[in-house]
Amino acid sequence: MKEVKMSEKQKTIKQSISISGVGLHTGVESTITFVPTEEDFGIKFQRTDLENKPIIEADVDLVVHTNRGTNIEKNGVSIHTTEHVLAAIAGAQIDNLLIKINACEMPILDGSAIEFTNALKKAGIKNQEKDKTYFQVKRKIAYKDENTGSEISITPSDKLKISVEIDYNSTTLQKQDSVLEDISEFETEFSSSRTFCFLHELDELLKNNLIKGGDINNAIVIVDRDVDEKELVELAKTFKKENIAVQKKGILNNLELRYKNEPARHKLLDVIGDLTLIGKNIKGHVIAKKPGHTSNIAFAKKIKEIMRQEMRNTAPEIDFSTAPLYDKNKIKTILPHREPFLFIDEIRELGSDYIIGTKFVKEGEDYFKGHFPGEPVMPGVLQLETMAQAGGVLLLSTVDNPDDYLTFFMKIDNAKFKKKVVPGDTIIFRLNLISPIRRGLCHMHGKGFVDGKIVVEGDLLAQIAPKKQ
Repeated sequence: MKEVKMSEKQKTIKQSISISGVGLHTGVESTITFVPTEEDFGIKFQRTDLENKPIIEADVDLVVHTNRGTNIEKNGVSIHTTEHVLAAIAGAQIDNLLIKINACEMPILDGSAIEFTNALKKAGIKNQEKDKTYFQVKRKIAYKDENTGSEISITPSDKLKISVEIDYNSTTLQKQDSVLEDISEFETEFSSSRTFCFLHELDELLKNNLIKGGDINNAIVIVDRDVDEKELVELAKTFKKENIAVQKKGILNNLELRYKNEPARHKLLDVIGDLTLIGKNIKGHVIAKKPGHTSNIAFAKKIKEIMRQEMRNTAPEIDFSTAPLYDKNKIKTILPHREPFLFIDEIRELGSDYIIGTKFVKEGEDYFKGHFPGEPVMPGVLQLETMAQAGGVLLLSTVDNPDDYLTFFMKIDNAKFKKKVVPGDTIIFRLNLISPIRRGLCHMHGKGFVDGKIVVEGDLLAQIAPKKQ
């Protein structure tokens, strides 16, 4: 009898739970609250300390810099040092979660992900109805940073596997490696691995006042130069410790290593956290040599672009037995169009950078009377108009009062019509942002599919403008 493998379901937590601590770099006390959410919500942050409580998606496209951590920003609102909490979420195999925070930086806690992991475990993990979504690696994808020597690649695998090698050309911290064979190992083998830095890096951070929230127990400090007694006394004062000394292992005696290869394990933890920003679970074997946040994010962006390309050329899967996100009546509350010029029938999905809508091509539509008698064909210009209306919903969904605005399309490029559209067809449109929406301008690429085949595509540029009073 053939074994039938059950599909894996999306997960969230059973109840909200909070945890507090100090941000390593800002020194600001913050409280984060993990909140369960509905299916397909994804992972998002919310700044509860700001007016309107803005939400920032955990999205690699929103990464603004990777100095001393992975920091994201949207509309001027930022979240700093996201990697440890995201690693804990990925390690718990959670797909949908809102992370409320009342400051700009995640608490550093003990420098690992273990306290985040424990909080999520205490909240309880529950299955949801919908299946998980995966990026299934089909071919090798590779990235190399010529300046740093960092190399990351991913090859096909039926599950996520990660292999990490670090090499700092240091007599104190020699070459190390670490392997995660299955994400289920994260909690016990990797979540407690703490961040680390070299003493010369610590000197620079202290000199520039960039480590306001750290005590010396937040990190493994690797001593890579000679240190005299006077300097040890100063370090003890800085970190409010009675005695600071250099151990035989070449690290300060503020803590004991949890693993011989704890630095390599922590770098693997960072890789997991940074790759979580692509927005999908991964099935592939990641091999990282000398990884860091900069190379991790560059690699994640490369994967995200490949995902976009695959998505753009693949028809969205829609279960028409379920109710749409927006039916035609709801669409009318967003778009100003009315019959006979409202062509889009449904909105099925709406994300921060994409939209999926449907058009049911009916025999009785007016334009078929003349286009063409005896052989009705939907005009290409109306296919583009329908696509544009779906794009208008995406654009208008970014403002608080869509009724007060109109969307004007300024340009259509690279329009292609690949197959006739006739009565009885259902066109599924998918539009993705080519670039972020700025100053009311929205640049999108759209495709329309019938029976899984592309029938129309094009690049659309639109502008939102307030209605005349």
